[in-house]
Amino acid sequence: MVMAILLYSVFYPQPYLNEALRDVPIVLVDLDQTSSSRELARRVDAAEFVALSDSAPDIVSAERAIFAREASGIIVIPQHFERDLLHGRPSPVALYADASHFLMYSRIANGVAAVAKSLGAQVEASRLVAAGADPTVAAAATNPMPLTAIPLFNPEGGYATYLLPAAFVLILQQTLLIGVGLLGTLPGHRHGAEHGAASFVLGRLFAYLVIETLSFSLYLVALPYLYGIPRLGTLSAIAGLSLPFILATAALGICVSFVVKSPAAVQLILGGVGLPFMFMTGFSWPLEVVPEPVRLLSLLVPTSFAIDGMTRIAQMGATLAEVQRQYLGLWLQAGAYTALAVALARRRHGAPNTALSRA
Repeated sequence: MVMAILLYSVFYPQPYLNEALRDVPIVLVDLDQTSSSRELARRVDAAEFVALSDSAPDIVSAERAIFAREASGIIVIPQHFERDLLHGRPSPVALYADASHFLMYSRIANGVAAVAKSLGAQVEASRLVAAGADPTVAAAATNPMPLTAIPLFNPEGGYATYLLPAAFVLILQQTLLIGVGLLGTLPGHRHGAEHGAASFVLGRLFAYLVIETLSFSLYLVALPYLYGIPRLGTLSAIAGLSLPFILATAALGICVSFVVKSPAAVQLILGGVGLPFMFMTGFSWPLEVVPEPVRLLSLLVPTSFAIDGMTRIAQMGATLAEVQRQYLGLWLQAGAYTALAVALARRRHGAPNTALSRA
């Protein structure tokens, strides 16, 4: 609950700090060797997402670079590329990309497609001007509806800005769950429950609340500033949603501590369900395509409400009233898991007292 929080805060964000994937290497196969094909190659190399790492005389030679992991894609400019353009005929450019890494594949496909579309529009505009059309009309004819995309809450279009806010919430849940579960395996940890199950559970909940206030302040307030993640939410709204999230997670951890007795079992079970929890939140996979039983099961996991609600508040500037569903869901979980923990504590310590009185 202490060391893991500190270690994760340093090491987990490191692979994503570059935000966007740029200059993915691809191999050029230019079968035309004309000024138009060289212009296309120059534009591809100057694009933001891809870079020409090498050129090859044929596809077979280019494939060797792919198999050697020296490049992630191949662009093939066909023979008679320039001739077809000058005659106004389509001249398709072939692109082969390694789809085993989906992020690289999408960068290559989008980068080359944007360049090809831009060059094609320029060639078409030049052809219309040569036929006597006004240059302004020719430019508008090739791109009648220009698109300007502005990412509102992720200005750089970066992966860290998208991933880290949700991952931080999951890390906070998992470290708290595992920590509380491991504490439950310590000898004497349940000392005091014989004086009242409700006092036992509530006392520990408030103790964990004090500890996690520091962790949540680090992850939800300090780290976004440190790693340059945009944050529009107010501190009061973040704290308001954090309160039921901490209580729900800690109460669930106490329930686990009454059921699972072995430290190894606590780590294996709770560590193993971390990634499924991420998918069940609808963050990395749309909930609309998740099977109904899995969606219903996700209602039992605090992060299913917390990730969506905290992302809306912290990154999009929503208020607690605008995340009312997530807010109430966390409070319902907190109440339900606290009641379950009290029942488990009463059952655990009630049985020996009854046996002793009978003796």
